[in-house]
Amino acid sequence: MSDAGDAVYKFVIEDGTEKKSSRDYTGKATAYYPNGDIYEGLFVMGVRDGYGVYKYASGQVYEGDFKENLKHGIGRMSYGKKGSYHGYFESGKRHGEGVFMYTNGDTYSGWWKDGLKEGKGTYIFKDTGMKLKGVWKGGNLTDGQWELPSGVHFQGTFDNNKPNGEGKWLFPNSNEVCGEYHQTVAEGDDDPPAGDEEEEEGAVKKVKVDVKWQTHPHLFDSAFAINRVL
Repeated sequence: MSDAGDAVYKFVIEDGTEKKSSRDYTGKATAYYPNGDIYEGLFVMGVRDGYGVYKYASGQVYEGDFKENLKHGIGRMSYGKKGSYHGYFESGKRHGEGVFMYTNGDTYSGWWKDGLKEGKGTYIFKDTGMKLKGVWKGGNLTDGQWELPSGVHFQGTFDNNKPNGEGKWLFPNSNEVCGEYHQTVAEGDDDPPAGDEEEEEGAVKKVKVDVKWQTHPHLFDSAFAINRVL
């Protein structure tokens, strides 16, 4: 077997003819790249354009539309151990409506912008059945609901994908408890900042923060209800 350094670019068109370059070629072909990646699909004037399958040497696979060499349009991307995404891409990144299925069973269904969750969407935790739903920005929930399997849910503002600020707890019997959450960074939080999700492909980040609920004074007697359902 030859060393990786000996690998060369190979371009094979549909009739089996091998070429040294894709330059000016329009039609279906297979490109073998020196880094081990393989693309099989349509080209327009030498660039990936139209439907195709791109297999990365790392094991990741993209199947869908391309435009000017980038993922663009509807497609499905398998990130291996990180999960898979099915939805819209733009200029190589998740952009538009789509569903990400994580290997731990969690799912996010909603809108994306430049590779990150942005717009309306719902994140479901497989192990607990809890949901985070509402408006996302930069990969994090900013305004919406934290729903428990019991039907009880918190409605308000969020930071670090956890409640922060004014909000209220709503119960199936139509009772409400208003108040606010306060966040503090947990002691010993030495983890570096999370990277861009387009690179990390991580599920909802578990930032190390403590949250404390404070019921508004005139509803203090109802605070016991919160502790009973959490």
